[in-house]
Amino acid sequence: MAEKIQHIRKMEVSEEEQRQQDLREIEDALIENKDVILKSLSTLQHAEERGVISLLHGLFADGDKVLKVLADTMNNEENTTSIRNLLLLLGVAGRVEVEKLEPILLKVNDGLRRVGEESDTEEKVGYMDVIKSLKDPEVNRAVTLLLTFLKGMGQQTEQDMKTGKETPDQKM
Repeated sequence: MAEKIQHIRKMEVSEEEQRQQDLREIEDALIENKDVILKSLSTLQHAEERGVISLLHGLFADGDKVLKVLADTMNNEENTTSIRNLLLLLGVAGRVEVEKLEPILLKVNDGLRRVGEESDTEEKVGYMDVIKSLKDPEVNRAVTLLLTFLKGMGQQTEQDMKTGKETPDQKM
């Protein structure tokens, strides 16, 4: 009959064999991820050309000093208010319907172009000239647009506000 196995020894791999096996694993990983690695290297090269790598290196080298300066700067009441206002503006900007705003901005650009062309005139405009100009279709459209805009600005919008501050109407 066979003897009982008393000791199990793991097969020991020599240091050189382990190194060869590790190198094969690395080679396989490099080959499998070739495209990603090349894109990453290209991105790093662009970052180096534009000075981003040097900036990050300096930032990490003096990280504690940079964090202290940032913390001291952020501790200022004006800066805290500015950041709060910036976040509020970003929230409002996210709610702007750009598709509806684009035609208006194009009209504003055209109006600014016309003002630039005729800004040096010495011509005086009287009350009757203003009233007569309302018959001009372009002026009439602009006035109608402006009045519609003013009506929209006059609407109650307190329920949409997210500043956390209550207006006198909201307190009731």
